Amino acid sequence: MGRLDGKVAVVTGAAVGMGRATAVTLASEGAKVVAWDLGVDVEGKPLADNPVHETVEIIKNAGGEAIAFHGDVSSMEDSENAIGTAIDTYGQMDILICTAGILRERMIFNMTEDEWDDVVRIHLKGCFAPTKFAAIHWRQRREYGRLLAFSSGAALGSPGQPNYSAAKMGIVGFTRSTANALVRYNVTSNAIFPGAATRMTDRGLASQKAIRDGTPLPSETAGGTERDPYNNAPAVVFLSSPEASHVSGRIFATSGWTYKLYKDEEIIRNLYSDKQWDIDELFETLPKTLFQGLAPLQGQTAADVTAGNRVRIGGDVIGGAPTPSAGGA
Repeated sequence: MGRLDGKVAVVTGAAVGMGRATAVTLASEGAKVVAWDLGVDVEGKPLADNPVHETVEIIKNAGGEAIAFHGDVSSMEDSENAIGTAIDTYGQMDILICTAGILRERMIFNMTEDEWDDVVRIHLKGCFAPTKFAAIHWRQRREYGRLLAFSSGAALGSPGQPNYSAAKMGIVGFTRSTANALVRYNVTSNAIFPGAATRMTDRGLASQKAIRDGTPLPSETAGGTERDPYNNAPAVVFLSSPEASHVSGRIFATSGWTYKLYKDEEIIRNLYSDKQWDIDELFETLPKTLFQGLAPLQGQTAADVTAGNRVRIGGDVIGGAPTPSAGGA
């Protein structure tokens, strides 16, 4: 008996990485799976063959049930068709896992409008569009629903990823709003900050060194280690199960062999006035009250650069003498 016997799950971004690990693990626990992927690389460029079919074959070879669906998660039409396909094929739709995403890293001063729009569209609208149609079904049934959206620790402010960070924090607000709206229909909604070595993380400095050295990329050697994408899946199974009916509107981190629950934002200090604030008074009061003890963000400031005998060329910090810049990240 599986933990998810009788349940039907739709998993976006199910072709590779954490999406595939999620789809395969849900199926191993008895869920029937619609593995959904557009078939693009990490930057959103079309692949010659959509690897989502490999995910389906893995599930079927292990004795599970799954079908593939091709479509854009940010498309309202494709999203309606995907949820409809699950219902038409299996009679219901119980679990929606949103993992699909792309990367377009760039420092804020170098980012283009398209780079911003594409990332926010795929990650944030790519959660809204499928959830809208899943929610219609869940509201009609009033029996069971589970939404889990993959956010990221980047939501807390990753430099060089303003589009990605904004979209991922948007997912947090989205899942909390959905949790509050759908609780009356026996639906839970949560956000996950996952961690693993995938094709997205293969873009870092360690990966560039591996390419230069001709050694395997981190994602290719992650199996069985703390960086294995499958490490995230057990938590997803629990949150998708009936046992998690009391868990909603929460943020979890599932990185490696450590799981974490984030505390909701809280007010840590209050400053009151019995009249309209006077600016002079506020300038005198704020440093002694709300902002007392606050330290600058960690990182390289202009003073740090000068003290380290380094120079800025075209927005890049370079050690030693000035050299030509290749532009921002």
